[in-house]
Amino acid sequence: MASSGCWKCLARPSGSLTSQLALRTPGVSAAFSTTTARAALPIKAKKPSQARPALKAKGSKTLRIKKKAPAKPSGKPPMPGERKAMRKRIVLSNTNALEVPMMDFNEHMVADPTMAGKVVALPGEVVDSLRAVEAFKVNQGWGLFRKPALLLREESAVLGQKMVAAEKNKEAVRLVIDGERGSGKSLMLLHALSAAFLRGWIVLSIPEAQDLCNASTEYAPLPGTNPTIYTQNVYTANFLAQIQKSNSVLQTLHVTKSHNLPIPLPEKTTLARLCELGARDPDISWPIFQAFWAEITGPARPPVLFTLDSLSFTMGLSAYRSASYELIHAHDLALVQHFVTYLSGEKPLPNGGAILGATSRSHAPVSASLELALKQALEKQQHGEIMTKKDPYGKKYDTRAEDKLKSVEVLKLKGLSKVEARGLMEYWAQSGLLRSRVDERLVTEKWALAGNGIVGEIERGVLRMRI
Repeated sequence: MASSGCWKCLARPSGSLTSQLALRTPGVSAAFSTTTARAALPIKAKKPSQARPALKAKGSKTLRIKKKAPAKPSGKPPMPGERKAMRKRIVLSNTNALEVPMMDFNEHMVADPTMAGKVVALPGEVVDSLRAVEAFKVNQGWGLFRKPALLLREESAVLGQKMVAAEKNKEAVRLVIDGERGSGKSLMLLHALSAAFLRGWIVLSIPEAQDLCNASTEYAPLPGTNPTIYTQNVYTANFLAQIQKSNSVLQTLHVTKSHNLPIPLPEKTTLARLCELGARDPDISWPIFQAFWAEITGPARPPVLFTLDSLSFTMGLSAYRSASYELIHAHDLALVQHFVTYLSGEKPLPNGGAILGATSRSHAPVSASLELALKQALEKQQHGEIMTKKDPYGKKYDTRAEDKLKSVEVLKLKGLSKVEARGLMEYWAQSGLLRSRVDERLVTEKWALAGNGIVGEIERGVLRMRI
């Protein structure tokens, strides 16, 4: 049995057993104590340890790269509009390309179907007129060749025959050119413009309908119109300047009617001078344009060709807004309304001519009404009846666009035939751009890879893709 004295020693409240033993044993300090250390200094927080840098090997050198100050741009900054001018710059001649012997395009080739597959050169005066109306596009590769040339196709002869018949019978051709992306719709418009210049027609051309509808130019309501019509005076002034520069026939035609204009007109004023007056002052450009149109549609005048590219932009709402901040329909813009009125046939061309519009499949908005009208027009031309009906639950149709497109004719562009593709590739080979031998095997291969002759894909596969 254990002694009770030992338990009494452990139960004493004055310190722990270790501290008592340390006091009794001389020369021994306490290793542990439960008493509060009141006189101890506060514990300092340790600094975060940093990794020691690796020791550099003996004899090695450290690579030191000095940061250079950013280089200051030299020269003057581009002037306002200079970048856009460089982006839209058209080069029509390449002195490094080989000279290709070929015939010049003339008025007798306009409706000749035997010329299909031939490449013809555009005369110099026609090139100047086409440049004035901005018929050449940046992405058409004109700068690869010695001089501008044009491939005559089967569809070119069809369009030429319609234009010649319209000139003879004094009637209007109302046509929409449609096709896949890269099928040559803009080039077909260029062919029509060239033919009209050669035959002495008066030519008006809107090169890009997007510029009229994307709210990039000034606009103002036309007084006295209900519903309100909006004029684009600056664009109309530039449009009149293009007409005056491109149509040399206007120098021989004079004003024969009396017009209520903001400025007085001298006697025997030429139509070229009339366009020049409207181009100088945008505020009076729209009344001048109306007077000009009344003159060219008067008796004993040449036929008129009016073209517009990217027709889809004009078949819906534009980006402009009214005073109540509602989107303005494109048909409420004065110049667009003027074009679609004659495209629909509401007003005739007394001296004959053509109203041509071309669709765009690369960047234009999709218009359900335009697509339906084109499909129904093709069915009527091919089968004599309309088989495609309007979707009764469709909500994207535009009734105003449908009314303007009910009676238009469609020219559907397909791929080139193998004869036309061979003629084009032989022209490229003679220009020094195609180094391969042009034979039946090469033509069939490129024709098939280009989706059965899509001319844009043939150009991309032959000229622009180098392996």
